Amino acid sequence: MSRVAKKPIQMPKGVDFNVSSSHVTVKGPKGTLSLAKPTGVEFNLDNGLLQLSAADSDNIPMAGTARAILANMIQGVAEGFTRKLELVGVGYRAAMQGKDLALSLGFSHPTVYITPEGITLTTPTQTEILVSGADKQQVGEVAAKIRAYRKPEPYKGKGIRYSGEKIIMKEAKKA
Repeated sequence: MSRVAKKPIQMPKGVDFNVSSSHVTVKGPKGTLSLAKPTGVEFNLDNGLLQLSAADSDNIPMAGTARAILANMIQGVAEGFTRKLELVGVGYRAAMQGKDLALSLGFSHPTVYITPEGITLTTPTQTEILVSGADKQQVGEVAAKIRAYRKPEPYKGKGIRYSGEKIIMKEAKKA
């Protein structure tokens, strides 16, 4: 049996877990997430502990994967996930225009990122962006798309970077 699948998931207060014939649904204070029911994986909810097991030996890897995804879904609807981005560079700014994010990144025009459903973007300062939501995969994907507008370059370090990301700086050419 997968070591990951053996570990039970603690269900926080206020989180509902539902299994239907085709979907697994998790509902909490931060939203509702659903997942197509993985084949060959059985669910057992007992006294606030969710235990996953494989139906047979062919589905053992899927049980570990399903457990990891469900643990992230449960944490997401209970607490949510946040990713922080920092803008480094002269004149690089971020501002909210309603629900959308306007980025000034040294191009001749401002770049506007339309916020997808289920994601909250905030700008505490002009050089910080907070991406938050219940779905861990979607939060990471949105943060990566925003970062892709201007990745950090290795000579001056300008660009959009994750909070705490280390950029390995290169030495400039010498004449």
